Amino acid sequence: MLFVLLVSLGCPHAGNNPSTGSLFAKGKIEVVEKPNTELKNDFYIGNRPPLLPSPLIKLPIGAIDPHGWVRRQLELQADGFHGNLTEISRFLIKEGNAWLSPAGEGSHGWEEPVYWLKGFSNCGYILRNRRMIDESKIWIEAALKSQQEDGWFGPDKGRKGAATRLQGREDLWPNMIMLFCLQNYYEFTTDKRVIELMTNYMKYLSTVPEERFLVGYWPKMRGGDLLYTVYWLYNRTGDEFLLDLAKKVHSRTAEWEKDVINWHNVNMSQGFGQPATFYMQSKDPNHLWAAERNWQKIRDMYGQVPGGMFGGDENCRPGFADPRQAVETCGMVEMMLSHEILLSITGDARWADRCEDVTFNSLPAAFTPDLKALHYLTSPNMILCDKLTKSPGLQNGGPMLHFNPHIHRCCQHNTGHGWPYYAEHLWMATPGNGLAAVLYAPSKVTAKVGDGTKISITQKTTYPFDENIRFTIKTPKPVRFPLYLRVPAWCENPKLSINGKASSIKAGPRRYIMIDRKWSDGDTVDLNLAMKISLTQWTKNNNSISVNRGPLTYSLKIGEKYVKAGGTEKWPAWEIHPTTAWNYGLILNDSDLASSFKLVRKTWPADNQPFEANAAPIELRAKAKKIPQWQKDNLGLVGLLQPSPAKSDEPTETVTLVPMGCARLRISSFPTIGTGTDAFQWTAPAP
Repeated sequence: MLFVLLVSLGCPHAGNNPSTGSLFAKGKIEVVEKPNTELKNDFYIGNRPPLLPSPLIKLPIGAIDPHGWVRRQLELQADGFHGNLTEISRFLIKEGNAWLSPAGEGSHGWEEPVYWLKGFSNCGYILRNRRMIDESKIWIEAALKSQQEDGWFGPDKGRKGAATRLQGREDLWPNMIMLFCLQNYYEFTTDKRVIELMTNYMKYLSTVPEERFLVGYWPKMRGGDLLYTVYWLYNRTGDEFLLDLAKKVHSRTAEWEKDVINWHNVNMSQGFGQPATFYMQSKDPNHLWAAERNWQKIRDMYGQVPGGMFGGDENCRPGFADPRQAVETCGMVEMMLSHEILLSITGDARWADRCEDVTFNSLPAAFTPDLKALHYLTSPNMILCDKLTKSPGLQNGGPMLHFNPHIHRCCQHNTGHGWPYYAEHLWMATPGNGLAAVLYAPSKVTAKVGDGTKISITQKTTYPFDENIRFTIKTPKPVRFPLYLRVPAWCENPKLSINGKASSIKAGPRRYIMIDRKWSDGDTVDLNLAMKISLTQWTKNNNSISVNRGPLTYSLKIGEKYVKAGGTEKWPAWEIHPTTAWNYGLILNDSDLASSFKLVRKTWPADNQPFEANAAPIELRAKAKKIPQWQKDNLGLVGLLQPSPAKSDEPTETVTLVPMGCARLRISSFPTIGTGTDAFQWTAPAP
């Protein structure tokens, strides 16, 4: 469906109608499902034929300057454990490291160093942090100098499959990660050696017999990462052999187009969208549909919880779908990246909604607020983060909930790409030489538009905590180009004004408002994305509910006591213990939901870090009752949910809810309180 509002200057009575007349200079507003791929972009690299054209095109690193709270996450990451992992992680010791050896000899030649580099380098590039850029360059230069005559590069043990016991067959998985690092480096520097190395490596892969290609568990599950890089290179060189290689990669990758064929949480987060990547070449709608089908199946079976993720505390397990089940921090950042890639492939705004769900509601709580420690697993309902094992309630044994910068090997290294890749996708280029604001956050984008004029747009907002966004255009001369603004799924009535004059355009959820006009220096666009309080009922999880406002889901505010538990003086580890009750059910007014909650706005935190329970700039007040039978189990996990509505004879209390991304201890899937014969009597766990 397409709604069009055409307007132009010159109507003497235009000012009487807020949607016409003086708003635009021979311009128009349209509500569209995605940018028009019949047009092209003259300045940024999207798909070249025969690949399907790109509705959204990633801008090179450096084009987007994150501001406000987003920049603060990157600064905290740079100063935190990940930005200083070379002094913490044994895998990053330079002496004898296989990733730094021209011959690929030495130790630690698998995923850990390149996992780290992927996020570390990007964070440095975005912040233009010289320390981080220089450190990254050491590892990038080593990779560029490691290429052998036949095209292989990187640790030689990977070639022999030694790291994952492939018995002499190439382990392509760690090189897939380094290829992402090289992409990022090229975007930042345009160093042509990257293209040369990648081309030679892809030629080598083309010669590998199929029975030896993408063998082994990790390479086969994650072949979609290699496929993405093949297309990235093809779009820059046009070498046709790469299209044949892409078919080979797809055919040898696990068959995600048929089903969710693996239930490891990170494999799922990386692999579910692989068919949609191949769709760019195959043009088979079944490949595009498969990504959505996979996502829906994952959420339907194990993701009936808030936060955009699912219960996979290593693997998803039948019978373990309660909101106390957790997911790896690795799984979160890989899910975010999959959403960002699918958004660029399809232009479908639902992937932006899903990306924000994980980014705002799950990722922040995986780290301490200062980003100096992380834990392996995070769940929507979590009442204690200590170092004791929670197995078999959680699949993995060991201190998986312990906030410790020294352990959690894969997540310790890999999670650093979450915030940088998010920041790099706030804005995207579009066909027709335009720009799209796809993930709202305080930022400035600088890019070529229209006739090639370089402009900048500053986005001023505290979204997702507030619904108001202002865009200010800076341009050396008037220039016409389309500006696309995403309408989120939860927003039913966005309001738009240009230079202070309102538009009556009606835009539905998961659409884009396209403003195509001649822009002048100082022009402003104000967008209001009205945020209403809503409930999500998780019928498959005992009719529990989650409370949402806009893109944020809310958690009970639980008192958090940080207890030092290991680590070092400089890099301590922490347990977090509850200091207040957590076993509440919410009392809802079904006939007037709004009356069930009171919105409380607070002062924005002085340190620009809103993702902390006591610093949350917005809270909700609600009525609740304790459910005495809802108790911690013998493992220290929150008790399993029982059916709602629940009976309770406890007094009514007022409780505080905070955005769940602010809460390390959290109840975000709530039981409800009922009365009469429809209410359920919960039972306490056996002693």
